[in-house]
Amino acid sequence: MTKRLGKEDRLRLMRFLCSFAWADLQVHDKERAFIRKMAKKLNLDEGEAADVERWMKVPPPADEVDPQDIPAEHKQLFLEAARAVVLADGEVHPNERINLGLLEELLR
Repeated sequence: MTKRLGKEDRLRLMRFLCSFAWADLQVHDKERAFIRKMAKKLNLDEGEAADVERWMKVPPPADEVDPQDIPAEHKQLFLEAARAVVLADGEVHPNERINLGLLEELLR
């Protein structure tokens, strides 16, 4: 399914994943590894990968992470990926739980 994402949607997905990783105010090593694995799976180019690395150091701007911008055909993918990054470190912080719940609600 990730192969159907265009460049804009690939970057949108990665911004979402990075923002979810930041929900507890730090990006844990396992979250970082998951995000890097997803970046490889999406075949990001060098510039896109550099953006992702930057977002793992400083969260992406909030105005660039809007669930309303997710195309209908990709909503399930975004939701599953967000769940996966939240679970990556083995702990679900209350803020992660809240953010995931809000995303689920908004994507219905």
